Amino acid sequence: MVLLKSPEEIRKLRGNNLIVARVLEALKKMIHPGVTTLELDRYCEELTLREGAKPAFKGYRGYPFSLCTSVNEEVVHGMPSERRLQSGDIVSLDFGIYHEGLYGDAAVTVPVGEVSDEAERLMRVTEEALYKAIGRARPGNRLGDISAAVQNHAEAAGYSVVRDLVGHGIGRSLHEEPQVPNFGREGRGIELRPGLVLAIEPMVNAGTHAVRVLKDGWTVVTADGRLSAHFEHSVAITEKEPFILSRIDGRPD
Repeated sequence: MVLLKSPEEIRKLRGNNLIVARVLEALKKMIHPGVTTLELDRYCEELTLREGAKPAFKGYRGYPFSLCTSVNEEVVHGMPSERRLQSGDIVSLDFGIYHEGLYGDAAVTVPVGEVSDEAERLMRVTEEALYKAIGRARPGNRLGDISAAVQNHAEAAGYSVVRDLVGHGIGRSLHEEPQVPNFGREGRGIELRPGLVLAIEPMVNAGTHAVRVLKDGWTVVTADGRLSAHFEHSVAITEKEPFILSRIDGRPD
């Protein structure tokens, strides 16, 4: 069932997602060659608890960490470890919190040191695709308008969108209906209405859209071993422009 949020819930969701945004900004400052993804996870949890919130991912369906750290060909759900990041890597930081009965969720892909032109372009196009999609998150549009915006922008740049994983509604649960695919046709799907809150998250691969899951049962990687990038914002549909709950200024541009 699609759950519309009250103005009070939107206000609280904004507060939760501001915590997510602040934590991600702090983690971005930690990204440098030599840091381990486990160090990122520990700092993430420390900051979250300091904010008076709980990490949403830790314990969710058995996931043992507070943060997902997906490096290079890892698409999403990468598990923190003693792995040290190296110059030239790119790393997706996917993070959520739970506070006062509601959730927040966002993700960003960050370069480590000097990265290749290919990596820079992939990250840029993926983030652009996210904002193209957010621009269609307006009342009267359809869910397929968001999905098509991601697909059209990514594929026009020569990339592919992951089809096995999707964005989602968010609020009272970490994952609510509707699912938000990164591919689709304009004018299809549910009508977007004020009060709907969506976690829009393009996952864009440099090569094939095909993915597989590693033996750890969590880490999703590209089937061809090429790079992947991931960006995510939690967005509220309002009577006017989209309200990006997980962006400090909340604006879509």
